[in-house]
Amino acid sequence: MKKLFFVLAFVFLSQSINAQLFTKEKIQNQANIDKMKYSWGYFLGFNDYDFNFDYNQDREDIQVQKNLGFNVGLVGNMRINEYLDLRMEPGLIISRRNLIYDESYFQGLDFNNSDLIREVRSTYIHFPLLLKFSAKRFNNIKPFVVGGFSAALNLSSNEENPEDNTVGQFRTKRGMLFYELGVGIDLYLFWFKFTPSIRGVFAINDELIRDNDNTNSPWTSNVQTMKTRGLFINFTFQ
Repeated sequence: MKKLFFVLAFVFLSQSINAQLFTKEKIQNQANIDKMKYSWGYFLGFNDYDFNFDYNQDREDIQVQKNLGFNVGLVGNMRINEYLDLRMEPGLIISRRNLIYDESYFQGLDFNNSDLIREVRSTYIHFPLLLKFSAKRFNNIKPFVVGGFSAALNLSSNEENPEDNTVGQFRTKRGMLFYELGVGIDLYLFWFKFTPSIRGVFAINDELIRDNDNTNSPWTSNVQTMKTRGLFINFTFQ
């Protein structure tokens, strides 16, 4: 499913770029849209979230089983100059990951197969503040790079839940900070500006809430830090 999506997205993007670059028609679409001080839009997209672990001791890695997630949100753009824009992209990010533990984490303990798997559901209210650095517009395309910082509120964190992994509750922190880097292409169509982009998202702070008896916990005792990292593919309409 993921591979098919990425192949279709690549084919669509390639065809759009080819049409915009090599068409004989040189009339600029949406010629004044980038001259506005403020502009608005919305985005839809997909995410592929992972975790990056650092460990206290050298043991088998915790494996992350990833699932394709969904993004939706709004875009607010403030023009600084011809090549630089300040953007806010508040959105809703839905993701699900499964953590797979090796049996060695439970050495000397009684366990069953369900103890080896922990599901981590994340529903982020995501607030990025980004700088967009654009190249000069050519015909009806304009490539750009984007970067900045974001804060997120995880509505599925279980941070306040007093129960822990001993009863199947894997807990994460509610508030997260990220830095983001990405690239994209503005495509100026007849009715609107369409922007496919790809962006990496990297957590700054540790996301894990330790178990109540962390010293003896097979799930959290060996984890020094657990930080989200992910990939966004967004399609923006302005």
